[in-house]
Amino acid sequence: MSTLRFHALKETYNHKPVPVEEKHRRSEIFGANVFNEETMRQYVTSEAFESVRDAIKNGAKIDRAVADHVSTGMKEWAISKGATHYTHWFQPLTGATAEKHDAFFEPTDGGRAIEKFGGGQLVQQEPDASSFPNGGIRNTFEARGYTAWDPTSPAFVFGTTLCIPTVFVAYTGEALDYKTPLLRALQAVDSAAVAVCKYFDKNVRKVNASLGWEQEYFLIDSGLAMSRPDIMLTGRTLLGHSSAKGQQLDDHYFGTIPNRAMAYMRDLETECMLLGIPVKTRHNEVAPNQFELAPIYDEANLAVDHNSLLMDVMDKVAERHHFKVLFHEKPFAGVNGSGKHNNWSLGTNTGVNLLSPGKTPMSNLQFLTFFINTIKAVHENEELLRAAIASASNDHRLGANEAPPAIISVFIGDQLTKTLNELENVTDGKLSPQEKTDLKLNVVGKIPDVLLDNTDRNRTSPFAFTGNKFEFRAVGSKANCANPMTVLNTIVANQLIEFKAEVDALIDKKEMKKDDAIFNVLRDYIKKSKTILFEGNGYSEAWEKEAKKRGLSNNKTTPEALKAKVSKQTIAMFERLGVMNAIESESRYEIEMEEYMLRIQIESRVLGDIARNHVVPTAVRYQNILIENVKGLKEIYGTSFKTLAQEQLNLIEDISGHIKGINSKVTEMIEARKTSNNIANLEKKANAYCNKVKPLFEEIRYHCDKLELLVDDELWPLTKYRELLFTK
Repeated sequence: MSTLRFHALKETYNHKPVPVEEKHRRSEIFGANVFNEETMRQYVTSEAFESVRDAIKNGAKIDRAVADHVSTGMKEWAISKGATHYTHWFQPLTGATAEKHDAFFEPTDGGRAIEKFGGGQLVQQEPDASSFPNGGIRNTFEARGYTAWDPTSPAFVFGTTLCIPTVFVAYTGEALDYKTPLLRALQAVDSAAVAVCKYFDKNVRKVNASLGWEQEYFLIDSGLAMSRPDIMLTGRTLLGHSSAKGQQLDDHYFGTIPNRAMAYMRDLETECMLLGIPVKTRHNEVAPNQFELAPIYDEANLAVDHNSLLMDVMDKVAERHHFKVLFHEKPFAGVNGSGKHNNWSLGTNTGVNLLSPGKTPMSNLQFLTFFINTIKAVHENEELLRAAIASASNDHRLGANEAPPAIISVFIGDQLTKTLNELENVTDGKLSPQEKTDLKLNVVGKIPDVLLDNTDRNRTSPFAFTGNKFEFRAVGSKANCANPMTVLNTIVANQLIEFKAEVDALIDKKEMKKDDAIFNVLRDYIKKSKTILFEGNGYSEAWEKEAKKRGLSNNKTTPEALKAKVSKQTIAMFERLGVMNAIESESRYEIEMEEYMLRIQIESRVLGDIARNHVVPTAVRYQNILIENVKGLKEIYGTSFKTLAQEQLNLIEDISGHIKGINSKVTEMIEARKTSNNIANLEKKANAYCNKVKPLFEEIRYHCDKLELLVDDELWPLTKYRELLFTK
């Protein structure tokens, strides 16, 4: 085999699991490197502590004097943890995290120095950061971008750096990150949900959206990964023939975790505990070398921060274990890709999960209210939800008979479907006392019993109810959770506002009492939202046809899907709720379209390079060996050599055909790329890359993968699937 491939494999087999010392119980070290409430009490005055708590719980402003107290305490704590620098840690629109480190060190007179960190440095920084995507919000010469402290997400020490979670905004106030719109969306759903909760419990003052993500990923030996230019530059394999054994035996799923992977997971979990990331579950996933970890759910903003931080930590821990983590949604053809299921719910300050049924008819009427309103919100905004999960990488996964399709639908199970049908068939108008009693006891009152046995899940559903939460299964493994969470919380907030307006209108007209009004509006929503409910096989062609009849969208590509982000309806809703203004919405559309185009462009260049500079020369080299073999047979056997060399001649001809196919298709791809690059309009350019450049990938890959089977394994330069997926 090729020298690079040989040494990569040799190095891999020399790797042994890194021993992980676990001197403490996980509960003892949880949050040890986090400036949480318990730690803050020890390092700041009681007045400063209460001021920060007020900011966290009620959004109150923190004045400069308090910020100075907090920064002093935070600095002393961080230094005690070995920190030498601090950074405003934020999430720009690249999808990754960003940080610029400054030392606590400050020179003083007399050639001495002190550790300095003031309230001004805590609350706000001006990192410039003009090269981050901004979608036209600011020019390079208008470089000012500000990071501002988010006290709702606690600071933490990672390595030797104090990291302070912040928002990132332009000089003019527009959001340049994922966190700012998320915080606004969470505020909107809080306000809207509290208003609706007052129908059922006057004591509700706060509603928090919760999120529990499930992170899927592949672990590949770092030496093998470095031998593949496509993995290193694009995060996925652009070519490679399927291994004879893949996932067809289902022997990896929930199987015994390999020793190296287990050592990595234990090390990772220790780091997570120190950083307050409440990871709880780990297991093998469906594909070989694919795994999953999941935390206990948390408040949505903190959960988003934790997931972004986790992905950074996973990469750093992987280096210690000689692994490369692949977050790409589809790094290998022929085996399952990776998702990041977002489990979402709403909880009140009184301890009630609004998507969990209670023990009384009234608490179940509250459950039905939020349950049905969420379904209605998805029905009205299914294209926007699809846009929230759109990316070049997730396009490979959605609808690939392993993940939810690009058609957004809601799964609620047979029993809840029957419950909604019963509610839908209630008599119009005012309910008689008997009807109200029957409805509460027979429909609403039975919900806990119904859900007790309703534990089935539809793995083909992109948005499924799973007992006490909705699971947004279509989110991609690379995604920043803030994007789908911003959209989901916004559309639910918008729907709850509309719901309350309709109920209040019926009550104000004195046509109905509160319960009657709620039942009537919910019944109307059930009728209007039925087309979004689907219990069957989301992979089937029959569902595609049925969905089309129902008027549901099926936007299979990112350029198709993203249009929903700048529809008049979307922009108006975001502006009305104060989540994003038109400039921010349009800038995100531009950024995501450009990112899509650039990712396809990069993949095209890498594929062309590998095909022509790795695959073709190797095929020619092997073909020359065959030609020499045929010449030798001719010298020995004369004119009768053809009978003996027929297989070699056929092989030479097959190789020539595939070489020709590669060269012609790579040339066609390059020309298509050049044509696309000359298109000025970004939307048209992205569509050209999608429809003209990308389709050639599979044609080039076909010829390369055929050559992998024909060419001598000793010569093949690229690490193969059987080595990438089955090397422990």
